[in-house]
Amino acid sequence: PTPDTAGTGVASMLAAAHAGADAVDAAIDSMSGMTSQPSMGAIVAALQNDAKSTGIAMDDLTPLIEYWESVRFSYAAFESGQKSGSAEVYSHEMPGGQYTNLQFQSTSLGLADQWSQVKVAYGAANRLLGDIVKVTPSSKVVGDLAQFMVTNGLDESSVREQAASLNFPSSVVEYFQGAIGIPFGGFPQPLQTQVVKDLPIFAGRPGESLPPLDLDNVLVELKSKYGESIAETDLMSYVMYPKVYEQFQADLDLYGDVGKLPTRAYIEPM
Repeated sequence: PTPDTAGTGVASMLAAAHAGADAVDAAIDSMSGMTSQPSMGAIVAALQNDAKSTGIAMDDLTPLIEYWESVRFSYAAFESGQKSGSAEVYSHEMPGGQYTNLQFQSTSLGLADQWSQVKVAYGAANRLLGDIVKVTPSSKVVGDLAQFMVTNGLDESSVREQAASLNFPSSVVEYFQGAIGIPFGGFPQPLQTQVVKDLPIFAGRPGESLPPLDLDNVLVELKSKYGESIAETDLMSYVMYPKVYEQFQADLDLYGDVGKLPTRAYIEPM
């Protein structure tokens, strides 16, 4: 995805199109901008009389824009509170898909008033970890370390100085063990040794040591536990996020299929 956090997304997508890109990422106007993708309507309009014209009519987009605007209004309570894009993303390098999640998480940890410090710490955490590619799950490692730093009043230099005695988040320890792979250029030293201490370190790709997974057998087990209606999408959800899926099934058993309820009735007290 190509979040528009800095506000330069439309210009970037237009440049990509003229550089030969076959397709670019965009979001319907009423759901675009900031940590979402750049505006589809803006891209379509900008290319209308261009050799790279999309062939999409603005009149066809308008009903979709209006529909999703009304949907967004129904879920307004879950908005992040962002009012504009910010070029500071070029400093902290936080992925747009993580930005709002980390903001909500920081609020739940009592760090709402220190969100600006969390963003600065995110950039520092990224450097400490080796300036890594940040995508799930590696981005979570950076976020966990950033919140750990703010909570404990640590900056980049103090983490380096105290690394041997700090009780790092489990995701950070597992990262330095190589549990999600080895970053390009290897792990920063001596930080890796100080964090891992005497714990084992993975050699090569961690997944190579995993035993084969019999999906057919797992599907049979799920059907015996939750019924014959279990589909392949349920199977994939369980395989990737077993605890989350089990909690989902527990909630489904307790409350029924709330997806049948109108949005307003589900969100607001009746």
